[in-house]
Parts: sequence; structure tokens; C-alpha cells
Amino acid sequence: MKLRAIALILSTLSAGLMAGLFAAFAYAVMPGLKRSSDRTLVEAMQHINVAIINPIFMILFMGGVVVMVAAVILHWRGGRSPALPWVIAGFVLYLVMFAVTSGVNVPLNDQLAKAGDPAGIADLAAVREAFEARWTTWNIVRAVAATGSFGCFVWALIPHGQPR
Repeated sequence: MKLRAIALILSTLSAGLMAGLFAAFAYAVMPGLKRSSDRTLVEAMQHINVAIINPIFMILFMGGVVVMVAAVILHWRGGRSPALPWVIAGFVLYLVMFAVTSGVNVPLNDQLAKAGDPAGIADLAAVREAFEARWTTWNIVRAVAATGSFGCFVWALIPHGQPR
């Protein structure tokens, strides 16, 4: 299998897994936590934010950028395949997701962690208020961007696999 096909498949996999993760938060996790107490939301999100920093997530999240750069370069150099515009679009959308995660969601996670143990927080409602709506809104943005990225990479597989 050619390197360009491998890079494209890995890019598709990475974008798809990130899209699924962030979409699951958008349609299940956060709506479920919205129905919970302030303490439950704060405590659950603090624990999730610690647990998600693990080798599997980091390889997929950071590795996605690496394999997508490789996919863009390999498709660019390889005779400018008809998949190239889709590969570039998928990469740009992944970068949007990456930027939103790094620039908005992670700082909100850090702010939530600094609030401390929920048992010792005097005003859990204020901590929740500063976190929940903004985090949820930006999570939807990154879920849409990651889903768009995944769609572009899936579509890139079609012209990539056609005979020339």
C-alpha cells in the first residue's frame, strides 16, 4: 500500500474518532450532565478532564495533525491527485477543531480544575455557570469541524481509489 493511501486512511480514522468523541459529548454527555446537580457536573467534568489525557487520546489528537500534514504533502507531491482539495479541506477543518480545543475547551477545563475539590467550593453554581454553557457551545463547534474533516477525508478516499 502506498504511503499516500496510508496517510489518507490514518487521517480519516483520526478525524472520525475525534468527531465521534466530541459529538458524543454534544448529544449525550453534556445534555445528561445538564440535568444533574452543580456538584455532579463539576466533579464529573473534572474527572473526565483528567482521564482524557491518556496515550490513546493524545496519539489520536496530536497524531491526526502529523498524518494529515503527511497526507497533504504526499498528495501535493504525488501529481496533485483529485483527492488533494478534499485532503486540504479535511486538514483545515481538523486544525479548526484543534484550535478550538486548545484555545477554548482546554483553558475552560483548566479553570474548572483550579476551582478545586467540589466539596470545598463555596459557590458551585457560579463555577458551573462560568464553565458549562461556553464549554458546551465550543464543543459543538469542534464536533462540527471534526465531523466536516472526517467527511472530507472520506470523500478524498473516492477519487484517491479511482484508477488514473
